[in-house]
Amino acid sequence: MIKLGGIRWSVHPLFVLIMLASVVTGYFVELLTLFAIVLVHELGHVFAAKGFGWTVREVKLLPFGGVAEVEDGSGLPAREEALVAIAGPLQNAWMAGAAWVFGQTGLWHPDWAAYVCQANIMIGLFNLLPILPLDGGKLMQAGLSRTLTFHGTLIWGTRISLLFSALMIVSAFVPAVLSKNAVHLHLNLVAVGLFLLLTNWTAYRNIPFLFLRFLTNRAVSSSRSVSRGTWAFPIIVPKGYTVLAALRLFKRDSYHLIVVMEEKGDVLGVLPEQRLVSGFLSDGKADRAVLELFM
Repeated sequence: MIKLGGIRWSVHPLFVLIMLASVVTGYFVELLTLFAIVLVHELGHVFAAKGFGWTVREVKLLPFGGVAEVEDGSGLPAREEALVAIAGPLQNAWMAGAAWVFGQTGLWHPDWAAYVCQANIMIGLFNLLPILPLDGGKLMQAGLSRTLTFHGTLIWGTRISLLFSALMIVSAFVPAVLSKNAVHLHLNLVAVGLFLLLTNWTAYRNIPFLFLRFLTNRAVSSSRSVSRGTWAFPIIVPKGYTVLAALRLFKRDSYHLIVVMEEKGDVLGVLPEQRLVSGFLSDGKADRAVLELFM
């Protein structure tokens, strides 16, 4: 692990294993090229994140891209997350184009140019799969947050990621099954698919903790929204509605006013979202009624 520009850079053990295997099989130069492509891909994310003023803590390099850890990740705007996510595959696009030009002009050997071009296309397209924490997964998550609540986005984002991770593993076995030859089994795809499956299964089990982190960041971001002026998105709940149920109606990029209403339509009170969040974080009583916060 090294630290450059205030960011910790590390290589995932899966990448280290592939590096060792490349030495044994004689493909070390190709692996170094892959490492350089992944590094440039990840630098695209870092520069885009820095451009939005994000604080990037750590970047872990994987064989197919990387994972960047940022401060207040759950409280960042969905639009910014989508732009930062697409910045990585865009690096692969221009590198593939450059490799093709170098091959056509004779600056590179055609076979080498084809390898670099294909490697960039493969990494770019792979990262656009709708699986977290891939770039496509982050784009999917940003898109889901436009219509779903943040809690719903966490649930469906991980469910979709689990589905496509499982499909990736299944697809790795298809050639071997159809040809009835184990040689055609794509072990690298199985390894990556299992890694993504386990990552998302862990995330699915940790949704309560991810949601709690969102609420913790929300207490700060909502105060900023009010200080600069913002439109409020009302959430209407009956008087018996619990605090946790109301919190799960929060949307990512909206500021909320919680309106407690009787069945007849009489408004019993209006609560700013800071009161709901701080009331929950201060005592953790998720099952009490929202109306109790007025007392």
